[in-house]
Amino acid sequence: MTIAAPTAKTESRQGGSALEVLRAFLRLGVTSFGGPVAHLGYFRAEFVQRRQWLDEAVYADIVALCQFLPGPASSQVGISIGILRAGLPGALMAWLGFTMPSAVAMILFGYGVTRFGDLSGAAWLHGLKIVAVAVVAQAVWGMARSLCPDRERATIAVGAAILALAIPSAAGQVGAIAAGGLIGWSLLGGGAAAAPPGPPLAVYLPRALSLAAIAAFFVLLIGLPLLAAAFPLQPLKLFDSFYRSGSLVFGGGHVVLPLLQAEVVPTGWVSNDAFLAGYGAAQAVPGPLFTFSAYLGTVMGPAPNGWIGGLICLAAIFLPSFLLLIGALPFWDSLRRRPAVQSALRGVNAAVVGLLLAALYRPVWTSAIFTPADFAIGIVAFLLLTLWAVPPWLVVILGALAASTVALIAPV
Repeated sequence: MTIAAPTAKTESRQGGSALEVLRAFLRLGVTSFGGPVAHLGYFRAEFVQRRQWLDEAVYADIVALCQFLPGPASSQVGISIGILRAGLPGALMAWLGFTMPSAVAMILFGYGVTRFGDLSGAAWLHGLKIVAVAVVAQAVWGMARSLCPDRERATIAVGAAILALAIPSAAGQVGAIAAGGLIGWSLLGGGAAAAPPGPPLAVYLPRALSLAAIAAFFVLLIGLPLLAAAFPLQPLKLFDSFYRSGSLVFGGGHVVLPLLQAEVVPTGWVSNDAFLAGYGAAQAVPGPLFTFSAYLGTVMGPAPNGWIGGLICLAAIFLPSFLLLIGALPFWDSLRRRPAVQSALRGVNAAVVGLLLAALYRPVWTSAIFTPADFAIGIVAFLLLTLWAVPPWLVVILGALAASTVALIAPV
């Protein structure tokens, strides 16, 4: 049976404008601190709970798909939400809103990062990490209630968390998701678990465009190294290096850093000291860590560098995500509505909850909660988010202020 891409209007909540998507993601782009796992929590609070652009099941299915694809998972989830809300213009606006604040900050760091010193010990930055604990905890709590309502799926979630902690790499994450899918396919195929997957995904992308995007992804992945070898022009070599980094990394975030270091330091494009200085600065900005590429393009020795080099590297590292999502999303709804795939997805979604639970402990909790004061700020932030429904951006500000106040009253 062939899988046809949907062409008619379906029952999801699409119907927004690209400008509406830009406004929503721009606010997240300047307040979403804490890394990719925390970003998923911010997205869930904004688009599932507050704006209700999609329901819990659809959101979990998108997260599951993006965990399987190479590239920055949180950015891919944001791009997917933009596509569902306003088509390809929505995807572009979602990416611009969520990515450009961080990219601009990293380019500015590239021009004068030494002036800012070492940000790793800043009290306000520590407060942002504490708030990230509360954001992730809220996401785990909310998603577990809807995606792990029975003992079978709760067990899958706990098992996935243990596996992810035991194998702290992309292999552990992909293995946990694959195991969850296999268990769901074999054990969760009937009874009360066989609920419908939610409203259809309204993906307005022609089938020909999706197939062309998949073809372009592989053509560039294979062809760019050949072109760079045949025509050793610096812009082409630069684009090839960052495109491959965005295409071959699973897990996103910190996982891409060794790949980037191997691309730019041994070649002499960026010194190791400059690389590490930029990495420290990247911890102080919201949005996706992949915008570290904009910094590297800015400080690069050979031209193009500066803001032009930064934009080239930024576009190259995110382009694979756009091509993969344009290629996969139109077929994802048809797949997810098949009974066997639904059963597997129930296991996969439970495993995703487990991965969030593991990430809540490491690195989110272990990098933020050191003292009773940290714990107090964290539980207050969790209370404000879950019971008082305070906007996440305001909780971010309050957390930074609280940590700075504690540092002034009781300096270490």
